[in-house]
Amino acid sequence: MGNSQIWINFLALLPSSVLTILLIAIAFLRFYDQTDFEFLGLIANPRQWSNGLTVAAVVATLANFGVEWNRRNRETNRLAEEAQRRAEEGQQRAEARERQIARAQIETRCRLAELRYQLDPSEANRQILINTLAVLEEYGEMF
Repeated sequence: MGNSQIWINFLALLPSSVLTILLIAIAFLRFYDQTDFEFLGLIANPRQWSNGLTVAAVVATLANFGVEWNRRNRETNRLAEEAQRRAEEGQQRAEARERQIARAQIETRCRLAELRYQLDPSEANRQILINTLAVLEEYGEMF
């Protein structure tokens, strides 16, 4: 994990953390006064500050929504790419099996043609052997 990834993770947490702090500040300014907490007497217009912090909380909520939307899209893309990779690997394995089957069939035809010619060296079996060898030469380059 690189140094930039640490910052990206930190910045992804920032909107929700700021939102939490803003909501706590809004609650203090809205529902409490200087009789509950003396330091609230230092703030001149708590209602105006509360309204400003509410707007900031809405902005932080929108930023958090954007971060979560992006995270979800990245995760969806990662899952789709993984599924695509698995499908491609499955396709490659299937193609390899098909090539093995075709190779085995051609080799079997060649062996059968050789055996037929050895048992009965007639012209028909000789022609079958020649044709089978031609097929073997033609498709031998593919395997």
